Amino acid sequence: MRIRLPRLPYMRYSRVGLIFSTVLTAACVLLIVARGFNYGIEFTGGATIELRYGRPVAIAEVRAEVAKIHPGATVIQYGSARDVQIRFAEEKGLKSDSMMQRIVATMQEKDPDVILMGQSKIGGQYKSELVEKGIVALLLSCVGMMVYLALRFEWKFALGAVLAQLHDVIITATLFSLMQWRFDLNVLAALLAVLGYSVNDTVVVFDRIRENFRKLPAFTPEKVIDHAITQTMARTLVTSLTTMLAVLALLSFGGETLFGFSVALIIGILFGTYSSIFVASALVFRMGVKHEDLLPKSREQIDDLP
Repeated sequence: MRIRLPRLPYMRYSRVGLIFSTVLTAACVLLIVARGFNYGIEFTGGATIELRYGRPVAIAEVRAEVAKIHPGATVIQYGSARDVQIRFAEEKGLKSDSMMQRIVATMQEKDPDVILMGQSKIGGQYKSELVEKGIVALLLSCVGMMVYLALRFEWKFALGAVLAQLHDVIITATLFSLMQWRFDLNVLAALLAVLGYSVNDTVVVFDRIRENFRKLPAFTPEKVIDHAITQTMARTLVTSLTTMLAVLALLSFGGETLFGFSVALIIGILFGTYSSIFVASALVFRMGVKHEDLLPKSREQIDDLP
């Protein structure tokens, strides 16, 4: 069944969309600077303890016991109902080694069948390396996509796509700053996935814009872009909906471990769909893309006569 959507004058509202996105992005950057992030132990330093009980254990009971020792610790179940992971961030005046020993001793005192499966500590050098590599990964992703799009389309398309990706990532990250949800490696991975999702959606629209510029020489650039968005809108909505269903399943059944990853993807998908129209395509239109920009380059004739 083919979905037919009405033709709408998207580019008529391109100015409004760009102003809204610019103001929103600027506000998000200011909010991130003012509030910062609630970093996970991968970025702040801390420790992880993995315990295995001899029987299925109620996670609420374990959390209550751990809270008496370290109120800020995170306790989750993983693998099976007998496996528990305890994580806590590094704090001033708190020695991670002694805290780990105290937690393990308390848990084994309450239940002698508890087995220590593993424990690890993240120090300052490792967390600095993670922050640097995370920033480098985001920058290299943007540069690589910009080069690819400039070669495949035209520099105006590359600039529009990269700014749209940064728009999506900044807004998604701002939600974590605003709500002070834990920002860990799972969230960083989700932001990189948002980059990929956003550029994929944008490339589909751009490809149809390029095709229509060549097939419809009598149309104005505004009508060409509107027509291309209308042609790809059904595909975009169906793809976003099916992806959203999978991510909602992760959010519902993934527990605390996948909460940040799932929420970041949901926000990224929503704004990725919006930005492919009112950021990426709108920027291309406002930068004055023309039919001549996308016509095949004619090869210069070489006069080989003597």
